[in-house]
Amino acid sequence: MMSLVFFYTIISSKERLKRTHVYGRGIAMRKLLIFAFIGFIAQLIDGSLGMAYGVTSSSLLLTFGMSPAIASASIHLAEVVTTAASGAAHAKFGNIDRQSVFKLIIPGSIGAFTGACFLSALPGDMVKPYISLFLLLLGLYVFFRFLFKFKPSIEKSSLNLSKKQSIPLGLIAGFADATGGGGWGPLTTPILLSKKGASARKVIGTVDTSEFAIAVSTTIGFLISLGWEEINWLWVIALMLGGVAAAPIAAWLVRKLPSYLLGILVGGFIILTNVRTLLTEWSVNNLWITIIYVFISIGWVVAIIFTIQNNRKKGN
Repeated sequence: MMSLVFFYTIISSKERLKRTHVYGRGIAMRKLLIFAFIGFIAQLIDGSLGMAYGVTSSSLLLTFGMSPAIASASIHLAEVVTTAASGAAHAKFGNIDRQSVFKLIIPGSIGAFTGACFLSALPGDMVKPYISLFLLLLGLYVFFRFLFKFKPSIEKSSLNLSKKQSIPLGLIAGFADATGGGGWGPLTTPILLSKKGASARKVIGTVDTSEFAIAVSTTIGFLISLGWEEINWLWVIALMLGGVAAAPIAAWLVRKLPSYLLGILVGGFIILTNVRTLLTEWSVNNLWITIIYVFISIGWVVAIIFTIQNNRKKGN
């Protein structure tokens, strides 16, 4: 009798281990699918608005208990592939200004490598509110320029970016991207859009294409400072696959959507994200944060509808 009980216990234990193993594999597979979905959504937003891959994906990855440094390193590793796919897609649809790309990638790469390798341990929280306030004001300018002062006739085929403009912009944006988990698009896109006659389509495509060099430089810096063993390669590959799938869709949207609508979408997104940062830094009550979000979102939707109807009447 005792031998039968012992035999039954062994079989039951094996069955439980088997079920646990299958259950564990199921959870791991679901997590990989979630990461692929995160990569898809992040790249779709980034590729169509010229920003927010880092902001979107890092916010979601941190909810899985990933440390900020590992999350940022994983995101930039994935971006090496997704930005290459995005750049190729934007080039195919004619969304880039090649001269501006080359002017941005060298200072941007230097800033990104420096931030990732040497200065990533410095607290960025002290300057974050000031940068967010600057970007909020810039976002408001971009928003209202495309809402009320957009004229397709003054759009230029080139962004006319000089070295005096590209060097400080690339250095600061690259550094912010490495240390803040995402800053290349949120800084370069609104600044370039604020230039008179700048084409929203060319700005978004140029920023996205130049980001490949930034991602490579940041990744090298992180691998030097953190090492390969800290990276979960399955998660990185899942992010890559999702991003690669979204890249051509986003580039196609940028090609098809009119500039006035792209400007409103980008301006509204800049306002929304930087208001969130400022309200969090100022420890505003959650109820008031929700109310402010709702009002901004409603205003954004109304502006989108207004600008579509207004430009249709003008025949733009």
